[in-house]
Amino acid sequence: MGVIVQRRKLADALTAALVTTAGGLTACSGSGGDADAQKITYWASNQGTSIQNDKDVLTPELKKFTEKTGIEVDLQVIGWNDLLNRIMSATTSGDSPDVVNIGNTWSASLQATGAFVPFDGETMKSVGGKDKFLATSMSSTGVPGETPTSVPLYGLSYGVFYNKKHFTDAGLTTPPTTWDQLVTDAKKLTKPGGKQYGLTLAGASYTENSHFAFMFGKQQGGEYFDDKGDPTFVTDQNVKGIQQYVDLLGKHKVATPSSAEHTTTTDAIADFTSGKASMLMGQNNTAAGIEAGGMKADEFGVAPIPIVSPLPPGGEKINSHVAGINIAAFSGKNEEGALKFVDFMTSKDTQVSLNKSFGALPVTQEASQHPDFQTPENKVFVDVLAKTAAPMPMIANESQFETTVGNGMKDLIARAATGKSVTDADVRKTLENAQEKMKSGGS
Repeated sequence: MGVIVQRRKLADALTAALVTTAGGLTACSGSGGDADAQKITYWASNQGTSIQNDKDVLTPELKKFTEKTGIEVDLQVIGWNDLLNRIMSATTSGDSPDVVNIGNTWSASLQATGAFVPFDGETMKSVGGKDKFLATSMSSTGVPGETPTSVPLYGLSYGVFYNKKHFTDAGLTTPPTTWDQLVTDAKKLTKPGGKQYGLTLAGASYTENSHFAFMFGKQQGGEYFDDKGDPTFVTDQNVKGIQQYVDLLGKHKVATPSSAEHTTTTDAIADFTSGKASMLMGQNNTAAGIEAGGMKADEFGVAPIPIVSPLPPGGEKINSHVAGINIAAFSGKNEEGALKFVDFMTSKDTQVSLNKSFGALPVTQEASQHPDFQTPENKVFVDVLAKTAAPMPMIANESQFETTVGNGMKDLIARAATGKSVTDADVRKTLENAQEKMKSGGS
């Protein structure tokens, strides 16, 4: 999750730069005729435990690509601290790779630069066609209705992890399936004296807060932007969505007070692995952190994050945003070789191999059905990604939504942790402030 947080912070810089230079960016237009048809340069994002780990994982796969096509791949793994700056420079200087990984929430911003190959009808066919990919993952490839300039590569989704022994001790035989059940179970799991709580949250993480504002707002029938991309933060539905989350700490008092101090999911994992909390909402790569924290795989289970039931008018069965990494090809480079590489990286065997190694989820229909991703635990996340996830707003300044709303929620959660009430009026005021900042370009 630390990587994701870093990426979000850098996304702010990307959006600010792209917005302020809107219209000034031009696609790199190097001569395709000068490109070496038998060689491509690939900027990969850091998905593994280290840059070297990424190289160790990717190199055998790239050799298979070379054996298949005769095209050599110059691999450069770039850390998240540098990747955005490198991409931004490449879009204006022309000193770009042939293929690059991008965070999927950057899709709309980078699409606006015109630097990447559009995946129109024929181009999309060359990498297997639109239907090759999960529809939800494809929804995070750019502005709706416009030709995408990237396709999905790695997927992530949210679930709720639960301590099996705590559930058994409390007489709970199954994980909760509705939001009311989650609250009821969390109350049963919360013990007097602060020895054990039903949940732990990453309440000081503006990124996670914004994710939950988005998905619980969807459950309540809310939208944060209209069709023109203008903010519509201050609605009854969005207020209820945030209240749904903050009430875990304030009204219901079933979340650890330290939740207000956790800046990442990694911080919250310590509450879970120490037995201080019985449930934790996190993305699929959270499992590795839980096991690294000392819990064995058979000591915890995972289930979809419960959804409000019955849904209110306009409410949607959404319990995750579509998280992940996309892959794009720069225009004017070795486009033919680059598209062959994109097709290879999104082929079934490569998807299975790489996503297993990186603890991510396949983003293609075929690979997501592989037995390795149909274990009970993995299937939960695969199904959520495919069926009940929605893309974060595909607008150029999406990261500003995350900072304004997410940081506002952080203050509400801190207030709830001290025992002070958080009313609907407080949430509405927070959303009003966030919307004003969004309109003025602040964060």
